[in-house]
Amino acid sequence: MRIALFITCFNDTMFPGTGRAVVSVLERLGHTVEFPQEQTCCGQMHFNTGYRPDAVPLVARFARTFAGYDAVVTPSASCAGMARENHPLLAADYGHAQLQQQVADVVPRVHEFTEFLTDVLGVTDVGASFPHRVSYHPTCHSLRGLRLGDRPLELLRAVKGIDLVDLPDADSCCGFGGTFAVKNADTSAAMLADKADGVLSTRAEVLCAADNSCLMHIGGGLSRRGSSVRAMHLAEILAATEGGTP
Repeated sequence: MRIALFITCFNDTMFPGTGRAVVSVLERLGHTVEFPQEQTCCGQMHFNTGYRPDAVPLVARFARTFAGYDAVVTPSASCAGMARENHPLLAADYGHAQLQQQVADVVPRVHEFTEFLTDVLGVTDVGASFPHRVSYHPTCHSLRGLRLGDRPLELLRAVKGIDLVDLPDADSCCGFGGTFAVKNADTSAAMLADKADGVLSTRAEVLCAADNSCLMHIGGGLSRRGSSVRAMHLAEILAATEGGTP
């Protein structure tokens, strides 16, 4: 199987360790992962803020860059959802017939990391070891967009030594929402406060999720409270072996 890593611009810029963790897990499972260097932004920021025609060149680049791969794997439910749900819409509204076909060929092969492991590879135990107390936040895009359900939790439950604890009101939004946190700062801060309260009530050492954007938001709120809880992408937990430092 020819696998490409779509790291996303957010991870590439701020959380490159997450991409390395994805590659580590897949290589441990016997797969080779390629990194097409022509990749750029998926266009989600443009799409969500109303600059939809400006996102079309990014859609076209995405389709060109990942053409020919059997699977395109990304550690971002948000960006996976953008490619699968909105690239076809943009191609239909602003693109030509060739672009529509290129997008139609690529997007069915775009997978969020945890669904790729469980649904495509049929794996839940990836050989990870992480003996720490962990809570999981299902981000809005993973829960309501991609409908990942219990896939991330199935992978976490198979991690050796983990103490996985439920997060109260786990399905509530953390308040990030991309530009929502900027345009509606007060509302976002109130939502974040509720989420941080829930995290602290678990006495977890680590909070994990499938989107670093939400983890950045929650982690920032926790750090401002002086909390030692670490926000950590689920892929990094799955990549950990023999101890893992939170």
